[in-house]
Amino acid sequence: MPSGFKTSDIRKLEKLFGVAVKPMGPNFRFEIAMNDPARKLALEIYPHTRIGATRGDLISVYTVNAHLQLHFCSGYVISDVLGEVTFVGERDGRLSGLIIEKQGGCSLFANVDRSLVSGDFTRLGPEVMLSGIALSLTDTILETPKRPPAGKKAARHRAGVRS
Repeated sequence: MPSGFKTSDIRKLEKLFGVAVKPMGPNFRFEIAMNDPARKLALEIYPHTRIGATRGDLISVYTVNAHLQLHFCSGYVISDVLGEVTFVGERDGRLSGLIIEKQGGCSLFANVDRSLVSGDFTRLGPEVMLSGIALSLTDTILETPKRPPAGKKAARHRAGVRS
């Protein structure tokens, strides 16, 4: 997804969360609250904003006891079935994903090796498996690596197994 969220992207998020967006100048704010005060958060999207010397999409989440940010968001996947949106950023084969739930929960997975999202999850320890499973939805929006390894290493690479 090129930098900059469009109006159609914001409308899709409104539909998922069931709340109206609050435009705040150049950025957008969603306030998601459930009956449980611990399940309350604010999601802010800053499309094409200055981040250091360059521009990109910035996602901020404010919860009762945390503030999380994803710099240079490169795409998102909405899951109506799970009731969540996963914002993802990728750099040098590493993924960071920020998952926002319709019920007001959120999760952050940072610096995850890309091979984990399309590999064999049963070969991973449970402490690593969750990040691969959680970010696996993003596999459909990520660019394919330009040149996979050749021969025997290629099969191992596609399976998500490290040599």
